Amino acid sequence: MPIQVTCPGCMSRFAVSDKYAGKKGPCPKCKKVIEIPAVTEQVVIHAPEVSGPKDSKGVSVLKPLARKEFTVGLWTWIAVGVATLTILGIAIGVRFSGSTAPISLLAIGAIALAPPIVMLGYTFLRDDGLEGYRGMEYWIRVSICSAVFAATWLIYVGLAYYFEHKSLAEVTTVEMLIYTASMIAIGLTASLLTFELEAFQAAMHYLVYFVATLVLCLIMKVELAEPLASPAPRQGISQVIPNDAIAINNSMR
Repeated sequence: MPIQVTCPGCMSRFAVSDKYAGKKGPCPKCKKVIEIPAVTEQVVIHAPEVSGPKDSKGVSVLKPLARKEFTVGLWTWIAVGVATLTILGIAIGVRFSGSTAPISLLAIGAIALAPPIVMLGYTFLRDDGLEGYRGMEYWIRVSICSAVFAATWLIYVGLAYYFEHKSLAEVTTVEMLIYTASMIAIGLTASLLTFELEAFQAAMHYLVYFVATLVLCLIMKVELAEPLASPAPRQGISQVIPNDAIAINNSMR
């Protein structure tokens, strides 16, 4: 086994055969005479002893668990793409037909968009250092999170009609802010519990779904709240002149 030597004169490092251990010789670079360390002076690092059952040769019979990388199958992504394009096509069709989108169609769109966005969000927002969910456990978590995401819009619609609004367009801007804050809190909690994401990642997970459904409503021209009141127009000079002054002016002509 070669012995690693460092020359104290020129600080050059080189290896010599172990047959020269304990002997003296010139440095190949600066020619200074140095002493080769003995074999007993070499530091030997031993690997930790493996505990557990072993065979007759002393080799462990236990095999280390291999870490499986998280991947989503190609057919799953194809299904996600087809579903998303179908929903987008229906929304564009409703917009150009000139008809008002019924609540049932909005509910179908919110439910159909949830699974692909949940899957897409988890794929890009999860911690790569942790092994991802897979198999039946993965699909159960996707289903639960998607159901909660879609149900947040039921909260919006339910609160609107609970406060006796005949349509979503009658919801005030203040009410809309309160409703959406409740929706984001519920969606964030669902993402935290189902996929164990960090708080920021969980918030982004739901906000992607929330923004996507808002875009769907905009495409269908669905009003979710009444527009803000525009300021009253300023009166012109002729509108502020008293009627009596106008009458006197006319009589003087």
